[in-house]
Amino acid sequence: MPDLNSQTIAPLLPAECRKVFVAYSGGLDSTVLLDLCVGLPSLTGKIVAVYVDHGLQAESAGWGAHCRRQAEQWQVGFELLLVNAKARAGESPEAAARAARYRALRDLLAVDDFLLLAQHREDQMETLLLQLFRGAGVAGLAGMSIISPFGKGKMLRPLLAVAKVDIQRYAQTRGLQWVEDPSNQSSDFDRNYLRNEILPLIKQRWPSLDKTVARSAQLCGDAAQMIEAWAGQALSTAFDPADGSFNIADLSNITMTQLNCLLRQWLGVLGLKPPSQAVLQTLVDQLIGGRFDAMPNIYIQGHSIRKYRQKLYCIPELRLRKDTQAKRWGQGQEQIPLSNGYVLLRHSASIGLSKGLWQHAVVTVEPRRGGEKLKLPGRVGHHCLKKLYQEAGIPPWERDIRPLIYLDGSLAAVAGLWIADWAWLSAVEGCYQLDWRVSETM
Repeated sequence: MPDLNSQTIAPLLPAECRKVFVAYSGGLDSTVLLDLCVGLPSLTGKIVAVYVDHGLQAESAGWGAHCRRQAEQWQVGFELLLVNAKARAGESPEAAARAARYRALRDLLAVDDFLLLAQHREDQMETLLLQLFRGAGVAGLAGMSIISPFGKGKMLRPLLAVAKVDIQRYAQTRGLQWVEDPSNQSSDFDRNYLRNEILPLIKQRWPSLDKTVARSAQLCGDAAQMIEAWAGQALSTAFDPADGSFNIADLSNITMTQLNCLLRQWLGVLGLKPPSQAVLQTLVDQLIGGRFDAMPNIYIQGHSIRKYRQKLYCIPELRLRKDTQAKRWGQGQEQIPLSNGYVLLRHSASIGLSKGLWQHAVVTVEPRRGGEKLKLPGRVGHHCLKKLYQEAGIPPWERDIRPLIYLDGSLAAVAGLWIADWAWLSAVEGCYQLDWRVSETM
């Protein structure tokens, strides 16, 4: 390829970009990337170098000072972010540092902002091989994408098709200064072990390995995009965005491979990581292939997957907890946050619970205890909540956590569903509707 220069990355940056944040560790790769950006007149006044201090090494503060000095010399903006990269139980130090770094960087971006990362072709090769060793499918073997959504903006890897040797040559030609992280020489971490111990041997036999593996990553990426497009279309007819459920009533025309793909797509839409093949098999055996009336729970990534009436639901464990504390709903309160991640909201309406009754009563929010009855407007007699829930198709786990509203000790409403006949009214702006939903802060 032609010699590396600023015009190499220019076509990847759209003219409408607002700010360009460059993840700048002070190392060779990010130093070269930042220098390339500085060489583009179109980015003048838009560049911000960002150093993330993970606090894991004694030298990290000194590296941050180096990055600040370099940014001043380049006359670009500079941000220093301190993060907590302590690994949780079962999490590798590499994964913890990466997650902390990305969380901090994500918060920087506004609409039309770009975050630039300095991964190159050999990084892509390492990523693909590590994914291969972990048994990843085509999505994992696609490696890193050149451009992807990130926070409110986009993430861009302009050097992903560039060889490491070209980056080194550029830095030497330009006389750039960078820092060396001694931890890169330690083979205790998987990526370093692969880079320091394994790949040098393999490249003695196959010197163009980074180029051919990058081509394989591209082919896997193309295949992954086609699979995702099919799965997205197929899921659209079975997915209910209102409650995130997956309708499994008609799966007769799809293969087991397609079913596994749909399950991955469904969980991905809900924000979960791709499940293992073993987890997928459990879902199929217990939830899809089980008895029609069976209602097992399968726990995955802090969520409970359940089935009710031929639909699968994936619920965060927090939202399955029953808020057992009775609460007073003050007259001036428009909403009440609940301890299980839900919120109760009150808003004016022309049909609903009488404002007059509400304003002259002691209003309390209480959990279901069993045996409650309600007389609904337009229906004869009182009905057990259990029967009403069954008629309405409310999933069993939701029946205990949906709060009840009492006026002066009498059951007046089931949040988001029904209002008692005695409390119901139709009058322009003379009523309240009571909504029960997931809090926006969750």
